[in-house]
Amino acid sequence: MTIRRLTPADASAYREIRLEALQAHPEAFSSSYEEEVERSLAFFEERLRSEQVYTFGSFAEDQLQGTVTLLPESKSKIKHKAHLVAMFVRPAARRSGVGRGLLSAAISQARALGGIERVYLGVTATNVPARRLYEALGFQSYGLDKRGMKIGDRYLDEELMVLELDRVLE
Repeated sequence: MTIRRLTPADASAYREIRLEALQAHPEAFSSSYEEEVERSLAFFEERLRSEQVYTFGSFAEDQLQGTVTLLPESKSKIKHKAHLVAMFVRPAARRSGVGRGLLSAAISQARALGGIERVYLGVTATNVPARRLYEALGFQSYGLDKRGMKIGDRYLDEELMVLELDRVLE
């Protein structure tokens, strides 16, 4: 398993895994498959070109197995925060350390940037395996966004979690 920051050269593989994630688990993402399937490869290349967005990928035999994105805040009053989004691990790679490795890479990047004290994420409250992984890495729940997402007529609660970087368990 190799984990590294994705580059524009990875855009095709990233687009493929992103669309797979959105289609297989619409409840886990605020974006929808229908919105993103229309986006061009150039859109994904540009997303991976950004210097303020850190998307990491885990590879096994040159196949992208999972991704996560770290979004540091840029405004002066909230520069001590960053957000983890778009976490996904392909089913065949789950329970193999890929998720933990991706999160560790993103957390290490947050620390390396300097000044980031807290890393936030939201997870569908019913996604117990993901919540357990986040808790194992030191994330703590600080709230519940009741009915935070709506898919058709169905509402989903989102658990809000934070990691204090001075308490990281790596």
